[in-house]
Amino acid sequence: MRMFPDTGMVEHIRENLELVEERLARALARGGRRREDVTVIAVTKTFPAEVTMAAYAAGLRVFGENYVQEFEQKAPLLQGLEGASYHLIGHLQSNKVNKAAPLFGCIQTVDSVKLARRLADTGRPLELMLEVKLSEEDSKHGCAPEELPALVEAVRTLSGVTLGGLMTMPPFFDDAERARPYFARLRELGARHGLRALSMGMSGDFEVAVEEGATHIRLGTVLFGHRGARR
Repeated sequence: MRMFPDTGMVEHIRENLELVEERLARALARGGRRREDVTVIAVTKTFPAEVTMAAYAAGLRVFGENYVQEFEQKAPLLQGLEGASYHLIGHLQSNKVNKAAPLFGCIQTVDSVKLARRLADTGRPLELMLEVKLSEEDSKHGCAPEELPALVEAVRTLSGVTLGGLMTMPPFFDDAERARPYFARLRELGARHGLRALSMGMSGDFEVAVEEGATHIRLGTVLFGHRGARR
C-alpha cells in the first residue's frame, strides 16, 4: 500500500530547502556559476522511507544512501516516485555489488579497478564516480591521487557503465574554509582527467565546495535535522 508523507514534515523540509537554495544562490554568484550547474543530493541514510517521500514531495529528486542493506529495505516503499534517482555515497564492499547494482543509478564510491569491473559485470547501466582519498584519516576511503590515472583509464574501457566524475570527503572542520584546499585539489584532478562532475561538500561546507566547482553537494542535516531527531 502506498504511504503518504506527513504534511508537516513536507513543509519542514520545504522550508529548509528554501534556506539552502538561498545560500546556494549566494555561493554560485561568488563563483560566477549557474544554478543548473549543481545537483542537490538529499542524504536520507538512517532515515525511514517516509522522510524520502516527504523530501520528494518538497521537490527533491536525487537521494543519497550510505548502506546497501538499509536501502534494500526502503526501496520497495519508494516505488512510484517518478523521476527520483538514488546514489550510493557510502563505501561499497565487493560482496554487495550484486545487491547494489539494481538499487542505485549511480555509485559514487568506486575506488578500485576490481570494484569497477564487478559493477560493469552486473550488466546494469550504472554511472560510476571515482572516490579520491585526499585526507590522511584512516576512516576515509578512496583511491590515492597517484592511483587515479590508471583507474580512470580502466573505467573508460568498461562497457555498460559511464564514468561520471570524482568524489571526495575531506576531514570534518568547524571552519568550512579549512576544507577549501581539498575541494580545490579535487577540481584540479577532475580538470586533469577531463571530468567535470565533482561530488563534494556537505551540510557544513557546501558553499565553499560550490565556490570551488562542486557539481553535486550531499546534504542531510541542513534539510532534515540531526539523525535521531524526529518532528
